Amino acid sequence: MKANFLSFLATAALGFGLVSINAPAADAPAKPNIIFILSDDVGMGNIGCYGGAFKTPNIDALAAGGTRFEHCFANPLCGPSRATCLTGRYLFRTGMLTNQSAREMHTNEIMVPKVLKPAGYVTAQVGKWNQLPLQPSEWGFDEYLRFQGSGKYWASQEKNYTQNGKTVELGDRYLPDVMHEFLIDFITRHKDQPFYVHYAMSQMHTQMMGTPDTTTGRKGDLYAENNAYMDKLVGRLVAELEKLHLREKTLLVFTGDNGTARGAAAEATVEDKAISGKKGDLLEGGSLVPLIFNWPGVTPAGKVLKDLTDFTDFLPTFAELGGTKLPEGVTIDGHSCAAQVKGEKGTPREWIYMQLGQQWYVRDAGWKLTGTGALFDMSGAPFVEKVVASDSSDEAAKSARVRLQAVLDQLNPSGMSKVVSNTKADRKAKRRENKEKRKPKAAEPATSPEAK
Repeated sequence: MKANFLSFLATAALGFGLVSINAPAADAPAKPNIIFILSDDVGMGNIGCYGGAFKTPNIDALAAGGTRFEHCFANPLCGPSRATCLTGRYLFRTGMLTNQSAREMHTNEIMVPKVLKPAGYVTAQVGKWNQLPLQPSEWGFDEYLRFQGSGKYWASQEKNYTQNGKTVELGDRYLPDVMHEFLIDFITRHKDQPFYVHYAMSQMHTQMMGTPDTTTGRKGDLYAENNAYMDKLVGRLVAELEKLHLREKTLLVFTGDNGTARGAAAEATVEDKAISGKKGDLLEGGSLVPLIFNWPGVTPAGKVLKDLTDFTDFLPTFAELGGTKLPEGVTIDGHSCAAQVKGEKGTPREWIYMQLGQQWYVRDAGWKLTGTGALFDMSGAPFVEKVVASDSSDEAAKSARVRLQAVLDQLNPSGMSKVVSNTKADRKAKRRENKEKRKPKAAEPATSPEAK
């Protein structure tokens, strides 16, 4: 994957003054404000600086002035990935195995706001929440604005939203703009103390609706128009932070909750090539998402990292940057990447673990092993996932199988999972695995059969 593109370089040169921003700021705060921007159904192909098919100048500018990770993995559906990023724990520990697992999620889990509270942070949740149990306030958020469902934009879809426990009529307002205004009001009122915001955007979840900038009204244009509006909202947020003189004090994190959804995945290519899989698949396209950290004067400008990271890493990273301790007596699966955020080498993780329902895999830089023993050569990822025959004599493959199986044995997800899941995603994944087992051993397809 190319690290630089002409438009990306132009943005870097014009928008950020790279020489000065690479130097640590003398007045950088000990702990930053943190705004975690969680876009919906946004894979790498949605973002320009990743070689995506869409123009995203404001998000690209964050990457130009910050650090961009190329190997960030989220669970391939929104409910599980949100539980993971907020708790720092794998799904078999939290019980949030699928989008239908809210009742099974353990309500004694500790989320980011409670971790940051002892360090003096005031916290807010903005946007999508419905897959998770309870209200945001019951997880420690001081304030919140949430809506019901996914991909809500206008009152024709959802007439009301909930703000701090009260039902509010949307009227003729555009919900993403209402969310933005709530966010700006919150940070304005709390600009003199550290804050953390979990900002769960509506874009790019379907049903695609026109934006306030829509001109043609053609259905075929709606996806691109919404991608552009998502980018515009990021730009408006940056502008407001600068206006409030908070930019140098604020870490912005941009990512997606899972890969691009069916229907748009073919359009959201990377360097004009389709990624293997899509949202809901335990493939690259289901879990590989953009990840950008931008803290002016602290994150190196324009740096691109190939370090592996997954959604459990956010909680320990924010805790370290915020100067607070991790919860005691709780297994935190994440690895802090605070060092990389600051431009240091750190200790990158050697593998990532992904799960959806009763299906899972562990992946390192070159190989992937599923819970049923299927091994994949990932040298062509994210475009190609080559199946390795179970009786392969290749020494590298044999070593990878042993190494990754040891990780799964240590995690023991089958023994830890409390819920026996039989969701559509489970059945679909099982059919893929069975289909693979029936293939001739000598066959080595160009792409994983799971990508079909």
